Amino acid sequence: MGDQNEMPSIVIVSGMSGAGRTEAMHVFEDLGYFCVDNLPPALIGDLVRMSDLPGSLEGEKKVAIVCDVRSRGFFKVMMSALKSLEEEGVRYSIVFLDADDDKLIARYKSSRRRHPLCADGATISHGIERERTLLREIRSSADYVIDTTNLLPAELRSKLKGLYASGEERAGLSVSVYSFGFKHGAPLDADLVIDVRFLPNPFYDPVMRVMTGLDQKVRDYVLYNSDTESFLKRWKALLDCVMPGYVAEGKQQLAIAVGCTGGQHRSVVLAEETGDYLRSCGYRVSVAHRDLALAVRDDGELVGADPNADAESGVVS
Repeated sequence: MGDQNEMPSIVIVSGMSGAGRTEAMHVFEDLGYFCVDNLPPALIGDLVRMSDLPGSLEGEKKVAIVCDVRSRGFFKVMMSALKSLEEEGVRYSIVFLDADDDKLIARYKSSRRRHPLCADGATISHGIERERTLLREIRSSADYVIDTTNLLPAELRSKLKGLYASGEERAGLSVSVYSFGFKHGAPLDADLVIDVRFLPNPFYDPVMRVMTGLDQKVRDYVLYNSDTESFLKRWKALLDCVMPGYVAEGKQQLAIAVGCTGGQHRSVVLAEETGDYLRSCGYRVSVAHRDLALAVRDDGELVGADPNADAESGVVS
C-alpha cells in the first residue's frame, strides 16, 4: 500500500434515500474532497489505492464516497469492504443521513422520483421499510447519524462543516471583486453590483484622463474626497452585514462588481479598496478589472503607466 501518510482520509456517506445525500456531497466538494457518488462498495479499496487521486487545497488527499442501496446486491458487501480498509490502516468515518418515514415519503412525492427499491411496483412506504432493513448494520456502525427530518439544507451544510471543515469557514468563500464600465455593458455574473458613477470623475482632469485607477494620483483624487469617504463608511458597513450571512449560508463563490462610466478610474479604485478591505477581514479575494484594457488615449495607445499592468493585475477580457 505504500506510505500510510500518503493514504487519503475517507468519508463514507450513506443513509436513507431522500435524507440529503446529494446535499452532503455538495458540501464535501466545497471542502475540497474528491467525491464519488453511487460507488459499489467492493470498489472502495481500488479507489483508495489509486496513486493519482487529487489532493485538497491543503495538500491532503480527501475522498468522500456515497454508498447506498442504489448499488442493489453490491451493497451487501459494504461491511466487509470497510473491514478491509481497517486492516490496511486506512482512516475512514461514516456519516449516516436519516429522516422520519413521513418526511421521506413527502420528499419523494414532491420530487416525483421513484424510490430505488420500488422497481417491482411496491409502495414508497414498502421501499423505505426494505431500505431500513438493508441499512441497519451500517447505521449502527456510523460515526455520525444526522436526522434531517426538520433540517433546512443550510442547517445540514452547517452540521457537516462543523464536523469536517478545517480552518476558518470564511476561508472557504472565494470572493471575486471586479471593476467594469457601464458603457461596455452591465455585468451578468455578479452577486452584488455597486454603481459609483455619483462620485467625482477624474476623467475631466486633462492629466488624469490618460491615467487609470491603478495610478496613485487617481487613487488619491477618488479616495480623499468627502463623498467617497462617506460612501466607503456605509459600503464597508454593508459588507460587514452581508458577508457573514453568505458564509453561514454556505456560499462558496461570490462576485462583487463595482461600476463607473468607463471602468477606468473610479470603479478601479473602489474595486481595489473593496478587495483590500475584505482581505483584512480574512476572506480569500481576487481583484480584476474587466474593462481597463478598453481604455485608450486620444492617440489610440492603451492607458496606464505600465503597458503590462493590465495583464498582471488579472484583467478579465
